[in-house]
Amino acid sequence: MNFSEVFKLSSLLCKFSPDGKYLASCIQYRLVVRDANTLQILQLYTCLDQIQHLEWSADSLFILCALYKRGLVQVWSLEQPEWHCKIDEGSAGLVASCWSPDGRHILNTTEFHLRITVWSLCTKSVSYIKYPKACQQGITFTRDGRYLALAERRDCRDYVSIFVCSDWQLLRHFDTDTQDLAGIEWAPNGCVLAVWDSCLEYKVLLYSLDGRLLSAFCAYEWSLGIKSVAWSPSSQFLAIGSYDGKVRILNHVTWKMITEFGHPATVNNPKIVVYKEAEKSPPLGHLACPPPRVAAGPLTSSESKYEIASMPVSLQTLKPAADRANPRIGIGALAFSPDNYFLATRNDSVPNAVWIWDIRKLRPLAVLEQLCTVRAFQWGPQQPRLAICTGGSKVYLWSPAGCVSVQVPGEGDFQVLSLCWHPSGDSLALLSKDHFCLCFLEMEEGMRMAFGQRGDCT
Repeated sequence: MNFSEVFKLSSLLCKFSPDGKYLASCIQYRLVVRDANTLQILQLYTCLDQIQHLEWSADSLFILCALYKRGLVQVWSLEQPEWHCKIDEGSAGLVASCWSPDGRHILNTTEFHLRITVWSLCTKSVSYIKYPKACQQGITFTRDGRYLALAERRDCRDYVSIFVCSDWQLLRHFDTDTQDLAGIEWAPNGCVLAVWDSCLEYKVLLYSLDGRLLSAFCAYEWSLGIKSVAWSPSSQFLAIGSYDGKVRILNHVTWKMITEFGHPATVNNPKIVVYKEAEKSPPLGHLACPPPRVAAGPLTSSESKYEIASMPVSLQTLKPAADRANPRIGIGALAFSPDNYFLATRNDSVPNAVWIWDIRKLRPLAVLEQLCTVRAFQWGPQQPRLAICTGGSKVYLWSPAGCVSVQVPGEGDFQVLSLCWHPSGDSLALLSKDHFCLCFLEMEEGMRMAFGQRGDCT
């Protein structure tokens, strides 16, 4: 595994282009575009204020930079660096901005969710969509880019509108049987729309493209309900993470629950492999590029390794504050692997552990217990390879062959707060508060890795 040199970064804004050729990063008001392979700077753009959101167009030809404080969006072109576009929402303000799937329209959400403005880069025309709802996930596009589903709130009721993205004409409009709609998401095949209620009522509704209610699911009542939702890439399964610490899997044939996954604090199933992170002292002279200040004091962080624990295993639990809102309980994160074979989950009341489930056999496969709280995890886009970060100076990788802990080299303590994969799955960007670096994977059979270093350590 090789690492690049460290580059400056602001607000964790660093993204690969969809075609994998470029890497965009932000430093305050500057946008830097690099070659994803050589990391040489290709373009440098200057915005009018600090960049708060960054997004590539689907064809990797344009970059959107949102300046929410000023109510501005600036768009830059890679093919024509001298061309640029500025969209000013004026007194209406700006709280969200995103590309349409065709990469030629921008959807801006104004303050207080008064409306969504659709700007065309080609014709300079403007369209308006009223009554967008302020919720966790209120806008979703089908994967083929043909349709947009929008959650709306009007007359104290929840609605969903479906628009045709080619001309932004309304295709369907229907009300939903929700008390306080929290999110919507299309299945990857674009045939079914999942709608779920707020945490105060456990309800998942499944609608067809023409607005017909296909099914409704409720696991229990009179308790905190849904916390996270994820479709499998094949659209065959819908995973629902709940505040009771369980994941329920619905199938696409009957839309009934086929199984539920619990997350007990004590693991005693002999079929589950529990990997526990443990600190280890690096051998003398092991560092390929020691920090310049290594003689002045000890290293800020030690290396670690995984050890297979013997049953039973008691996981570290967190007792939530009963008198505070948004308690740290329930399934806060879940994601399917790209091949549909595995599901990764995190129970917020067991914050140091990531559970891996075998979807083919519908059973738990492994548990990774870290020394620190898991901040983020993400599957590689091409293979069942899971990357995990905990806010420390290490990145963790799991595959069906095993798992490994890798120290990020360099001066000082590079705290990995987030990460993102290259579209090819051969590298990933590790993001800290003020810096980022690239990690290049050299994967061999059996998760054997060649540990090395690329570029400068400083």
